[in-house]
Amino acid sequence: MRLRNKLLSLVLLLSLGLILIAVAQNPPAPDNPPASGADKAAPAPPPPASGQQSGQQDVERGDNGTFTFKKKVEEVVLHATVTDQRQHLVSGLRQGDFAVFEDGKPMVITSFHQEDIPVSIGIVIDNSGSMRTKRQQVNQAALNLVRASNPQDELFVVNFNDEYYLDQDFTSNINQLKEGLDHIESRGGTALYDAVVASADHLAKGARLDRKVLLVVTDGEDNASRETLEQCVRSLQDLNGPTVYTIGILGDDHEAHRAKRALTALAFQTGGVAFFPKDMNEVDNISRQVAHDIRNQYTIGYKAADPNRPGYRSVRVEAHAAGYKKLVVRTRSGYYAGQERAAK
Repeated sequence: MRLRNKLLSLVLLLSLGLILIAVAQNPPAPDNPPASGADKAAPAPPPPASGQQSGQQDVERGDNGTFTFKKKVEEVVLHATVTDQRQHLVSGLRQGDFAVFEDGKPMVITSFHQEDIPVSIGIVIDNSGSMRTKRQQVNQAALNLVRASNPQDELFVVNFNDEYYLDQDFTSNINQLKEGLDHIESRGGTALYDAVVASADHLAKGARLDRKVLLVVTDGEDNASRETLEQCVRSLQDLNGPTVYTIGILGDDHEAHRAKRALTALAFQTGGVAFFPKDMNEVDNISRQVAHDIRNQYTIGYKAADPNRPGYRSVRVEAHAAGYKKLVVRTRSGYYAGQERAAK
């Protein structure tokens, strides 16, 4: 009997040891098990970059944790003005009357309309010493442009001499615009290019409307800017850059010829017009003409030929319609694609 009991005790001890070993190798699951890798929330992707052009974006992450957004432009939007052989504005054309070329290759028009839609306008006026006797008529002409424009336009005023000053931010209130224009301190030099670049930047960052225009009035050559003419034009040729209209109240000397060249370049490259009145009495009529021009533009969209290729793209628009011997289309001469910006 004792032997039997010893064997039973040995079996029980051996069984208990096996159970303890099994428990040690396979611990019981806790009441709240940790989430598996598949259940863990993935890190949120970086927010998309903002932009006014239709397109897609590639996002690249650098070694320093900075995200770079690369905009792939899918639709380029052009604002175009059409005139006949007598320089009269032509309205009522259809989409089929237009042909668009990028880098010499025909493009497919994806959107088209002509309507008087509101515009964001920057009024940029020379406030240098030589403008002292001209400012009253120039200010009146600028106000008449506002009165002849779409009532829903938004405008701001920049006065410049050797510096530039935002004397009235975006508004549709003509009294506020008048106060901004009346900030006259006619002194110093002419930092035209700096003022234009800063005004274009203000349009890009602060305008709530897609169509953008600058009206620039000066009576002389730039002699105080840090920017060059080439840099200024380059800044204006952003994909969503403004149309520039210039009024040059110039003389006949050598400096006036250089100023005329610069004002013509700023207007031509962006689809605007450069005006050179013979006397101050013409300035008011020119301002009304600019307002009429803005309100009679066509808006044409097309798909970019190669959204991935950065660099400059030349643009040309032609129009042909029955009853017109020759039509001239004014729009931007080109744009820079492949712009990048970084954000943390």
